[in-house]
Amino acid sequence: GEFRGDASRVIDGQNMFIYPGLINTHHHYYQYFSRNLPEVQNMELFDWLTALYGIWAGLTPEPVRYSAMAAMGELIKHGCTTSFDHHYVFPGSSSLDMLSAEIEAAEAVGIRVHVSRGSMDLSRKDGGLPPDGVVQPIDAILRDSEEAVRRFHDPSEGAMVQVALAPCSPFSVTEDLLRESAILARELGVRLHTHLAETKDENDYVLKSKGMRPLEYLEKLGWTGPDVWYAHGIHFNDEELKVIASTGTGIAHCPVSNMKLGSGVCR
Repeated sequence: GEFRGDASRVIDGQNMFIYPGLINTHHHYYQYFSRNLPEVQNMELFDWLTALYGIWAGLTPEPVRYSAMAAMGELIKHGCTTSFDHHYVFPGSSSLDMLSAEIEAAEAVGIRVHVSRGSMDLSRKDGGLPPDGVVQPIDAILRDSEEAVRRFHDPSEGAMVQVALAPCSPFSVTEDLLRESAILARELGVRLHTHLAETKDENDYVLKSKGMRPLEYLEKLGWTGPDVWYAHGIHFNDEELKVIASTGTGIAHCPVSNMKLGSGVCR
């Protein structure tokens, strides 16, 4: 990519190592501020989420900005220069305000950031896990998604800010939202991301509600290919891993999350 600057600064590298910046392919910056709450320790994913949704329902751009800044600072301190953030909670506020807050934080810290217009539209009353306060109608999500890409996505190679579309998970979004998000992302030329095969509870939920395993469900909705990557990917079987490999679909490994929530170990 194009170098922005005249490279006039010289660093004496004697007795030092030089190595490429690390890349984080899955993060939730907004969760930084709630990660140490005593009441959510020692829980598995579904219970952990259920306990936290009520807190996240009050999210505004200000805590998003500070939480993002702290998370990015921690990343860059340890040599991570590019990070993707999966943000999918937009209660009572324009998602563009939330994404603006993240991008301002990234510019202040100096990290290269990929943000996401994440989404949830399947609330508890319709058979999903999240409560009404954190989900949105599909039309609003798709409209905001298109606007976020138009406003913030820089398609050039090595760009400092890019946008992905990222419906949250099979138990918090509808089939329609997954299908429409894939169509829209390809129209706009941006990548697709979601959580998949993270827990046995998720596998059981999709088997019960859709009559198939999570990967087959997503594959039917257009969610495989080199423009798609999943977070976690713990509970895939041998045949599913062959499908993922043959389609060039990516997986973000999340070992710290997987250990904390007892979700399992990604192969």
